[in-house]
Amino acid sequence: MSITRKWSVKQQIALEILVRLKRLYPEASCTLDYETPVQLLVATILSAQCTDERVNKVTPELFRRFPGAQELATAPIEELEQLVRSTGFYRNKAKNIQGACRTIMADFGGEVPKQMEKLLKLPGVARKTANVVLANAYGMNQGVTVDTHVKRLSKRLGLTEEEDPVKIERDLMRIVSQPEWENWSIRLIYHGRAICQAKKPQCPACVLADICPSAKVFHPELEKSLPTS
Repeated sequence: MSITRKWSVKQQIALEILVRLKRLYPEASCTLDYETPVQLLVATILSAQCTDERVNKVTPELFRRFPGAQELATAPIEELEQLVRSTGFYRNKAKNIQGACRTIMADFGGEVPKQMEKLLKLPGVARKTANVVLANAYGMNQGVTVDTHVKRLSKRLGLTEEEDPVKIERDLMRIVSQPEWENWSIRLIYHGRAICQAKKPQCPACVLADICPSAKVFHPELEKSLPTS
C-alpha cells in the first residue's frame, strides 16, 4: 500500500471513529471546572498525572483565595503548595503555576496568550496544556490534545505507531480534520475512561471493536463474532 493510500485509509477510519463516539458521547466537553482562561490554564497544569475529578475538588478553594493571574503570581508559595498538595507533585505544580502567572503579568498584560508559541513560553506548559487552553478557552484548534487516554487509544486503534506525544499529535493532525481536533481528543478521553481502560479494556462492550485491531488481541473470543478487517 502506498503512503498516500495508507493515510487516506486512516482518515476514513478516524472519521468513522469520531462519528460513532459523537453518537455515544453527544454532550462530551472539557471536564475541568473553570471560569476564566487563566483558571483553565491552572487546572490543566494541575491535571498532569492526576484525575480531573481530583483537580475539581482542589480548584474551588484555590480560585477563591487566588482567582486570577495577579493573585496567583504574588501568592505565598507555601500556601499554593498546600492548596494543590493532593494533586501530586505539588511543589513543582505550585512553582509552575506561579511562574506562568508571573510571566502572564510581566509579558502578556495579565492575559493568557492566544498564540501557541507564546503559551509554550510559560513555565509548566507543553503542547497538551496549550491545546486545551486554546480550544476550550478561545475556541481555537491549533493542535490535537494528546493525554494518556488519547495516546493509548490512538495506538490501539492503529492510527499511530509513535510513542512520543508530539509525534502522535502530528500523525493525528494528518488524519483528523482541524475543526474536529478537540472533539477527537475529548471523546477519546471519555471512551478511555469508560471503556478502553489501560489494564482491562472492555472490548465486547465497545462500539469500535469491529474496526479496532486491538480488540481481538485483548479478547480473542471476539475473533468469530467480529467481521474481518
